[in-house]
Amino acid sequence: MPTTTKTDYYEMLGVPRKASSKDIRTAFRKLARKYHPDLNPGDKASEEKFKQIQEAYDVLSDSKKRQMYDQYGFYSENFPGGAPPDSGEAGGVHFDFGGFDFGGAGGTSFRDLFSQFFRGGRGAGMEPESEAGGDLEYQIEIDFWDAVRGAVKKLSITRLDACQTCLGTGAIGTPQTCTACGGTGTIQQSAGKMRFNVPCTRCGGTGKLRTACRACGGEGRVRRTETIEVRIPVGVASGSRVRVPGKGNAGTMGAPAGDLYLRVEVRPHPFFERRGDDLYTTVPVTVMEATLGAKIEVPTIDGRAVVRIPPGTNSGQTLRLREKGIPSARNGRRGDQYVAVQVVVPKPTDERVRKLMHELGNIAGEDPRKDVFAKAGV
Repeated sequence: MPTTTKTDYYEMLGVPRKASSKDIRTAFRKLARKYHPDLNPGDKASEEKFKQIQEAYDVLSDSKKRQMYDQYGFYSENFPGGAPPDSGEAGGVHFDFGGFDFGGAGGTSFRDLFSQFFRGGRGAGMEPESEAGGDLEYQIEIDFWDAVRGAVKKLSITRLDACQTCLGTGAIGTPQTCTACGGTGTIQQSAGKMRFNVPCTRCGGTGKLRTACRACGGEGRVRRTETIEVRIPVGVASGSRVRVPGKGNAGTMGAPAGDLYLRVEVRPHPFFERRGDDLYTTVPVTVMEATLGAKIEVPTIDGRAVVRIPPGTNSGQTLRLREKGIPSARNGRRGDQYVAVQVVVPKPTDERVRKLMHELGNIAGEDPRKDVFAKAGV
């Protein structure tokens, strides 16, 4: 039973001194799952640890006992007004594991008791706990120009939304005092020679009963499909995730909603190839332009731009246009555009063209393969 030994019950349960009843109950459940004897048969250390956390919970879960413990640093049933030792009144915790039958008759078995205590279900009409809404993820496909310039797109999503009948509370009318626990939120259970208080399974430890909303079945949320407008940021790339705050599933009991995450896929463009924030393009030029050099116009995402082709440019040579790429979604800085030159060799179908080409070859007089065999070593 609780003694006058100055044990730090808060530290034993791992909660701060200002912890709420809910926090204390949650901490006890977690530790009890880990240490209770039925799950650790023959482990004396776990058995002793369970005794300690049960003692701590019995005191801290009772408002009067907790007040006495907070005032004096310990709790004893011998305090004036406290229950006398072994009186059998609610609140006394008696442990006698010697001869304790974990599955014996004459009371609730330890396994059944903890199955009931930790099953996680709600009692009929119990006060629901608030819970934040979960996140949702959808995929959206956009075209190249939406990614370059940004856009506002319409998207149909299905999500859990707050019930309008009960305004998300899951209940209608005024909460009533739980008749099972008399509004205390706890009931006494026993397993063999052990007795302890547990949260009331009817009201979930709140001491209140509620009439469930029929529109949402007491959940406080209903599934609803809606069309929303989503802003696509400038520079978004395939595989990026766009966050839409508050458009995930609604929370319960006024808890915040989750977020909506959009996984973006950008359709490829027939001319511009994107690599990171840079663009790669291929532009054809004539043999004369490549040989003599020229100024030509090339497409960019800003419109037309003039590019200088140096004399003697070979096919495949790349020219760089600074800051003509995609604006970065992170910092707005623009990438570059790289223009690959493709020299288009005409087919000499006209006899006059053939003669001119031969004449040009004779005038140039340069053999482009003169060093090939030397380099090959053959």
